[in-house]
Amino acid sequence: MAASTLWLLSIFSILSMAACIDDKCAACNAVAAELESQLSKEKPRNHLDMRHRLDSKGQRQGNVIDYRMSELRAVELLDGLCDNMQDYTLEKIDSTRREWIKVDNWDILTIGKQEAKAYSKDISSYCGRLLEETEDELTELIKKGSVKQGEVSKLLCEDLSEHCSGSSDSNSDSYTNSNDEL
Repeated sequence: MAASTLWLLSIFSILSMAACIDDKCAACNAVAAELESQLSKEKPRNHLDMRHRLDSKGQRQGNVIDYRMSELRAVELLDGLCDNMQDYTLEKIDSTRREWIKVDNWDILTIGKQEAKAYSKDISSYCGRLLEETEDELTELIKKGSVKQGEVSKLLCEDLSEHCSGSSDSNSDSYTNSNDEL
């Protein structure tokens, strides 16, 4: 009896840890907003000088790569993005709507701190799955210069992941625990 109860409790805890985002559109828009924030904080950088070899005449060989079109820029923009999502939580707007917000001070939240932290872990893991699904295409678009401020949400949430692709309920901000995968 005790073993079966323990087994059921462990299954329940695993399922509750596997909680996912129900409104993927709202969550994707929050991730896109954080990527927009990363883009706005970018500082101009010099080109990357990849001319490290010398030819037989002593001339440097290799390429000079524009930083804005480099793999390094894409990695720097996406690296740590999901860690930054741990600063987000779900705030209740009214009885039917909830919205993802960036939290500056966890002590002044209207919901419990433990519940808020659980939401932040949910969106952080959602971000990881989203990037896993779209990283190659997103990296290529960053290198091509197609990812611009003001267009990230459409690019990421409509074009690449299709989490906001024309469904009528995609504009409603909500959150529920479920076991659905991305």
